[in-house]
Amino acid sequence: MKKSFLITGAAVVATGISSAFAADIKVGSAGGITGPIPDLVAPMMAARDLAAKHINEQGGLLDGDNYMLVKGDSKCDAKGAVDTGQKLVNVEQVVAIIGPNCSGATIGMAESVTIPAGVVILSESATAPSITDLEDKGLVFRNAPSDAYQGAALADMVMESGYNKVAVTYANDDYNKGIAEVFEAAFKSGGGMITASAEHEPEKASYTSEISTLSRSGAEALMVFAYYGSSGTTIIRNSLENGLFDMFFGADGMRNEEIITDIGADNLRGKIMVSAPSSDTESSSYKMFAEEFSAAGEDPSAVYTPGSYDAAFLMALAIEKAGGTDRGAIAEALMEVANAPGEAIMPGQWEKAKAAIAAGRDINYQGASGSIEFDANGDVAGTYSLSVIDNNGKWVEK
Repeated sequence: MKKSFLITGAAVVATGISSAFAADIKVGSAGGITGPIPDLVAPMMAARDLAAKHINEQGGLLDGDNYMLVKGDSKCDAKGAVDTGQKLVNVEQVVAIIGPNCSGATIGMAESVTIPAGVVILSESATAPSITDLEDKGLVFRNAPSDAYQGAALADMVMESGYNKVAVTYANDDYNKGIAEVFEAAFKSGGGMITASAEHEPEKASYTSEISTLSRSGAEALMVFAYYGSSGTTIIRNSLENGLFDMFFGADGMRNEEIITDIGADNLRGKIMVSAPSSDTESSSYKMFAEEFSAAGEDPSAVYTPGSYDAAFLMALAIEKAGGTDRGAIAEALMEVANAPGEAIMPGQWEKAKAAIAAGRDINYQGASGSIEFDANGDVAGTYSLSVIDNNGKWVEK
């Protein structure tokens, strides 16, 4: 991989040439900056940027090169992700990509762009079970657990909350269809009843007709598998306004402050619970991240932000371990820096990691989101919690 050195305004391409000028090592930072979940994505992008800041402040990559995150708007859909991936890989010449956030976007970018180009991607939030089965040549990783875990965990939590008969509505996209399928199978296996299930198209002005049909099924609650910004908020508003359902469950695509702002905390409190991956907030790794992220004016409890920091830090560790910018070597090194055994490295400890790698010692990154151990498919396990709306009108873990 060639490096570009900016000297007196001219780009000079050089390979293996020593220079007093630091290079920019470009890594794509792809996310749904626009689309159905921009408010959820914004703090995730900020967490990635914080990791890059820590790395550059502590010596940078390799011989002092700048860790440069090149942003790309994948729009939370396959077409937007393919367009962004092509720009990042072919124009910006990134050596790896963090993201995209959404499952359909991740699958589209991987299949059409990054796998053919031999570029590794690491998503902190693409959770569709189908990603596991991609023919990815070892190039697709995610440090958020598959919805094969979340759907089953949510089924258990719904029944533990006292609801045994539910109706299901799910958006027509990879993420929401995938988690709905897992949830329904797990819920029925555990003794619950799916009274009705229906797919819906995102971005409709009203879902009253569809929800009216589901409400006549005898369900005690409505499972809403949707992104809050594309259909989830509208479904819940239609349900409440028309007296169709008064209890709702959802997954991480619904956990955002915007739904509270739009519908009102008093209208939702005690009527909605959503699942999301959970970090151990008492761990040293999480506390190190949370302190720094809070100091930057951001909310460390925002969904997926600890994992977003971890994804950016892990990719830098892989580049350092690879000893250069060869795309294939970076992909191979990613699992090595994440998985045990090795010297424990926590968020912010770039100098320590850099010294260990230089000395030839193995490292084992202990993330803000938890221990990250990739399996052969590039997946990780995880834990989940239910969030509710507190008396201050904020999402909190139950």
